[in-house]
Amino acid sequence: MPNRLAHETSPYLLQHADNPVDWWPWSGEAFEEARRSDKPVLLSVGYSSCHWCHVMAHESFEDRTTADYLNEHFVSIKVDREERPDVDAVYMEAVQAATGQGGWPMTVFLTPEGEPFYFGTYFPPAPRHGMPSFRQVLEGVRQAWATRREEVTEVAEKIVRELAGREVNFGGTEAPGEQELAQALLGLTREYDPQRGGFGGAPKFPPSMVIEFLLRHHARTGAEGALQMARDTCERMARGGLYDQLGGGFARYSVDRDWVVPHFEKMLYDNALLCRVYAHLWRATGSDLARRVALETADFMVRELRTAEGGFASALDADSDDGTGRHVEGAYYVWTPAELREVLGEEDAELAARYFGVTEEGTFEQGASVLQLPQLEGVLDAQQVASVRSRLFERRSRRPAPGRDDKIVAAWNGLAIAALAETGAYFDRPDLVEAAVGAADLLVRLHMDEHAGLSRTSKDGRVGPNAGVLEDYADVAEGFLALGSVTGEGVWLDFAGLLLDHVLNRFTDDSGALYDTAADAEQLIRRPQDPTDNAAPSGWTAAAGALLSHAAHTGSQSHRVAAEKALGVVRALGPRVPRFIGWGLAVAEALLDGPREVAVIGPSLDDASARALRRTALLGTAPGAVVAYGTTDSDEFPLLEGRPLVGGAAAAYVCRNFTCDTPTTDPERLRAALTS
Repeated sequence: MPNRLAHETSPYLLQHADNPVDWWPWSGEAFEEARRSDKPVLLSVGYSSCHWCHVMAHESFEDRTTADYLNEHFVSIKVDREERPDVDAVYMEAVQAATGQGGWPMTVFLTPEGEPFYFGTYFPPAPRHGMPSFRQVLEGVRQAWATRREEVTEVAEKIVRELAGREVNFGGTEAPGEQELAQALLGLTREYDPQRGGFGGAPKFPPSMVIEFLLRHHARTGAEGALQMARDTCERMARGGLYDQLGGGFARYSVDRDWVVPHFEKMLYDNALLCRVYAHLWRATGSDLARRVALETADFMVRELRTAEGGFASALDADSDDGTGRHVEGAYYVWTPAELREVLGEEDAELAARYFGVTEEGTFEQGASVLQLPQLEGVLDAQQVASVRSRLFERRSRRPAPGRDDKIVAAWNGLAIAALAETGAYFDRPDLVEAAVGAADLLVRLHMDEHAGLSRTSKDGRVGPNAGVLEDYADVAEGFLALGSVTGEGVWLDFAGLLLDHVLNRFTDDSGALYDTAADAEQLIRRPQDPTDNAAPSGWTAAAGALLSHAAHTGSQSHRVAAEKALGVVRALGPRVPRFIGWGLAVAEALLDGPREVAVIGPSLDDASARALRRTALLGTAPGAVVAYGTTDSDEFPLLEGRPLVGGAAAAYVCRNFTCDTPTTDPERLRAALTS
């Protein structure tokens, strides 16, 4: 019989709805039950594409004996970290403070008041490698709760006090200047891997926010070293196993330093951020590889992640059926030489093995290889290569596909909207812009209430129960601002403004510091607040970027001041930990450059000269420049006000820091004006 999770919208929670464990979703009722029954709480946090979450579920939560013990002695709460990032952040901070490490599945034991007292991640069903078994942990916690309650309570209260004292060192409200950004660049240079691209050692994550900073820094200063690091990292990632050489799109991270073997799950946020980065790299360099990867990644998102409602699903699993009924990581993506021969025949299989780096020994497990794109000498027949790719892709599509987490996360859809809108505009792909508009429409229609408050998730057209957090408001505003610039529809600027009003009124304190949850949100043991980037921009720095762009569009001084104050933390952290505040550094580059405000006015929206000027404006590399597009009688964008045609012809106006250039009708002059 299904448990309480059967009524949830999260695919991760629904995966546990048939467990014999008597799961509760995160709720006041669950803690009330813990108080009533005088039991400790088991909090288990994961997400649907998490490999080890699935392993622990199969080993322990599907096991009747373990479930019976849990049901007798604990109140068990299951949380999807992607649905409740606030709950995840607060307890992960406790796990990391107590153990020095963290990860998922996260396993935390709480008092009925929600105070944590024992921590872990994955626990095996039997003792292994010095780890206790899950049953041993459960028995130990139950015994401590029964016989040493006072000690447990003291530990929990002490942990909560220590967490409350860990306030963010805001570092003042002064935005970073030239010196801090130069120090950040120097810090990145020291951590850069010149042989392989990227930063640090294994596991290696795609540094999309840092690359955005490097591209903007190069655009503003001409620093060739910044561009070189960005270009080389993008090339190495795109040639490695991290990138899906047949279907496009990126895996979560590489388990090695050389980008060869990925952790195969594909996340919407990674692909949205990387699609935009490769489009911006093409904009800066004209790289054919960057163009191809941007378009293939955009096509992957639309083909494999778009839902029937028009939004974008959160992720594809790493695991899939290997054809024998076993779920194996990477089974959908890897190839052996024998499999190549079966699909392609001897001659083409030999070419494919050379072209994609497939070896007899294999680069992955059991003689299979992850497809890569090694540098080869000599010229290959492009038509033959295209035929090989097409046939392998077609055959792969007949394999059992990885599972898809169908929930729509507002923040990640905001990132996808920005990426698809810009990629569609750069490469004359109106279908990609339409996909961005479809996702934006869904967010407005389903996720926004009558006060422009956001719900974080939805699934199958049904909105989830959880309120949006800071990253939802900030990333959706960022997506809407990009969409407005591309489409010339000012309604997206208006919607962004409504979302940013919430940021100013509900997420910002008097000092200008930002919190991940609203002032009126559910009160946890601590109000989460983290300015550092993780896999996606932090809500804090994403809000700074959206506030700055909105101020450039509207002239709103309150938005600009809020952005500048928010960037104070970048001044403090940028020189010290630049890898972990890349988006904040990118926003700081925009602030130092202005950002520039571009108004393109035409006699009609279809006027060829106006469209040429708009395209030139969108392709300008000036960091964070905003673009408004319309006709002389348009009131869609404040930047268009009082901007006449020049001699009856379409014209572009470029301003920054309260100073405007002479309007121009010449795309070449406009291009020069948007190049630092």
